[in-house]
Amino acid sequence: MTPLPLPPVPEPFQLPFHYGALHQIGVDWLVDPDPVHTLLAKHHPDLTAATFDDGRALVSLDYQLYFAQYAFGGGVTQEIEFNVIAFPTAEADRLPRLTYERYARGWDQTKLLGIARLHVVCDNPFAIRAGRELYAEPKYPGWFEVGLPSLNGPAGATWTVRCKAAEVGPDDVLERGSAPLLDLAARLDGLTAVAADSAPITGYGTDREGRLLAGPMNVYQPYSWYDLSAAEHSGRTRLTVHAPDGDLGRDLRTVLPDGTPAAGAWTYQSPPVAAHNRPYYLSAGPRP
Repeated sequence: MTPLPLPPVPEPFQLPFHYGALHQIGVDWLVDPDPVHTLLAKHHPDLTAATFDDGRALVSLDYQLYFAQYAFGGGVTQEIEFNVIAFPTAEADRLPRLTYERYARGWDQTKLLGIARLHVVCDNPFAIRAGRELYAEPKYPGWFEVGLPSLNGPAGATWTVRCKAAEVGPDDVLERGSAPLLDLAARLDGLTAVAADSAPITGYGTDREGRLLAGPMNVYQPYSWYDLSAAEHSGRTRLTVHAPDGDLGRDLRTVLPDGTPAAGAWTYQSPPVAAHNRPYYLSAGPRP
C-alpha cells in the first residue's frame, strides 16, 4: 500500500499547536444508534459510530477555554464541540470491545475511537480559520457566557455554559449576536472523580474533497471522569437547545431527545503556574 501524504499546513499556521492553559468539560450521552448512524453518514461517510452498553451510540458536548502564547502576544479562545464517538470503518477489525466506562477511562489504546466533529462553535476568528484549514473542522462563530470552577472564585464544581450566535465581520472581528444557541450545565459538586488516561484524543474531520483526516490532541495530565449513570445523578446535567431549527439544534434534537440522562462527564483544568499572594503591612521606622 502506498503511504498517504500528510495534509498541508497552510500559512501562517504552525503545528503542533501548543496550549498554554486548558479548561475543559465534556458531557457524554448514550443514545439510540440509528439516528446517529444516519447523521454521521452525512458528515463523515468513512466513519462508523461506535456502540457501547446495550448497543447504544455515544455523543458528547465538549466545552473548552484555552490560552495560547504567540510571537505577538497571547490569545484566549472558547469553543464547544458536538461530537459522535466513531472510528474509521476500514479499521473496524482493530477495535477492542469496551463498555462506556472503560472507554471513558481510557482503555482504548488504539486511539481509533475518536471524536467525529459535527459542529464546532468558536469565539475566535483565527481559531475558526485554523480549525477549518488544518483539521477540516465544521467550525463557525459564536460566543459564550460561562461559570466555571476556579481557584479565583467561590468553592464548587459546577459548570455552566451558554453559547450564543455570532458572525465574523470586517477585519476578522467577531460580531456578537443576541440569540442563544444552547445552554449546558453540569453540577459535579460532591462527586468523586476517577483519573482517566484518555489522551491522546483523536479528532476526525472530512475535508471538501471527501478525505478523512485524523488529528491527535495530547493532554499531558489525566482527565477527571465522573460516572453519572446512577439514577440519583440524572439531574446533575442539563442541556437546553434554544435554536431547534438551526443546523446545530436540529442535529442535537435528532440524536438527543429531551430528558436523556448523561452517562458521564469529564473535566480538565490546567494547574496554576504562579500565585500572587496577599500583601502584608510593614512597620514604619522612625521618621525624622
